[in-house]
Amino acid sequence: MSSAARIPAPEKLRRPKTKGAVSSRDDSTRSLKRFVHQVRDVAVGDETAFDRGVLTVGRAASTLFESPALAGVRLTWASPGDPVRIVKLLDAVEPRCKEGGGIFPGFVGPPEQQGVGTTHVLSGAAVVTAGFLPRAQEAVVDMAGPAQPLSFLGATHNLVVEFTPAADADWEDVDAALRVGALKLAEHLAAAATSAPPDAAEELAGLGAPGSSELPRVAAVTNLQTQGKFKDVFVYGTSFSAEPPRLIDPNELEDGAVVSGQYGHPALKNPTYVHQNHPIAAALRRRHGRDLHFAGLVICPEPVDQTGKERASADVAALCRDAGFDAVIITKEGGGNADADVSLKMDALEQMGISAIGLFAEMAGADGSAPPLVIAPANATAMVSTGNYDHRVELPAVERALGGEDFSLLDVPATAELSVPVAVVYGSLSPLGIGRLTCREAA
Repeated sequence: MSSAARIPAPEKLRRPKTKGAVSSRDDSTRSLKRFVHQVRDVAVGDETAFDRGVLTVGRAASTLFESPALAGVRLTWASPGDPVRIVKLLDAVEPRCKEGGGIFPGFVGPPEQQGVGTTHVLSGAAVVTAGFLPRAQEAVVDMAGPAQPLSFLGATHNLVVEFTPAADADWEDVDAALRVGALKLAEHLAAAATSAPPDAAEELAGLGAPGSSELPRVAAVTNLQTQGKFKDVFVYGTSFSAEPPRLIDPNELEDGAVVSGQYGHPALKNPTYVHQNHPIAAALRRRHGRDLHFAGLVICPEPVDQTGKERASADVAALCRDAGFDAVIITKEGGGNADADVSLKMDALEQMGISAIGLFAEMAGADGSAPPLVIAPANATAMVSTGNYDHRVELPAVERALGGEDFSLLDVPATAELSVPVAVVYGSLSPLGIGRLTCREAA
């Protein structure tokens, strides 16, 4: 696709066919309070603390990763402007905690529905795990230089967790220990800010019953890559691979209900940090009550077989129809296989009379002239490009690297000058909208 298709203006979308459609639950009394603390600088000290924008991690914080599967971990800050490269990135988590507990349900808190109460957010910081795991594709973030803006992590203070597996440890146990440790560390950091005055206080209303609003009811469908070990996503602590599509309140994501365990396609992956800050949901929420009604968010697995993809697409379309949605924005996670998940859902929704807009990253070759999608919709036409997977970028040499000593994709030192496709830059083509690349008409 040579340019992004225009999303239909709200007044062009179909109005609900029936006023007062039935909702599966009434969340009109549910709300989430967010106290946002801006991290302006970071340090290492004896105790974890947050004071006037400075986040200090205590030296004992590494004990949160104690596990028979890990011989040890190393915690290092990498901040914007540092001559540092992070390689072999796995997950990224924004530090958050809840008053009364419950953050990251199923891993840190109990697997109970979240999205209410009070949540503290450390904005401008991230916990980043980095190192070798099987099936994890090489990923890179530069904290300075021309490639810094390509990844959202180039703008955050990143507490990088490097690790050494225990002798003879099973890789799945290593992965699980890293995940739980990173989530505990994220809660630990945010807890240091609970007594500090927030930089901003927000109240996110829960999704209410449809009512009789004349505004078009717009929702998001978020596909989660579920392709087995090391390419999986967890909802309330459990793999979502065998689950049917589910309608949830976006506030649940704010509290870490969705946690990534997916390490493929670095530019296209949706780490936990991005689910916590879901850009599509945030954009729809900002327009709620003005020119659209933000009606909900559906999460859906990405099955590996054609039959599973078709069944999931039919289920999503029926769920959206029954919820009374007029339009849906659909996103994917992963490469060409995931194109089918978006395309099939777009066609199924259009057949139901629901306007469908799909976000895709193109795989159009280095010069942009190849077919952009592995599998395109048969009938639906509203598509938005988040950039070209194959576009080449030049990364100058850096002084030091975290996450590993080598850049395995090119078999060179991790600090070396790199000429790579943007596909390896972490989050650069984000289908959820946190990336900064797109396409435009040739001059």
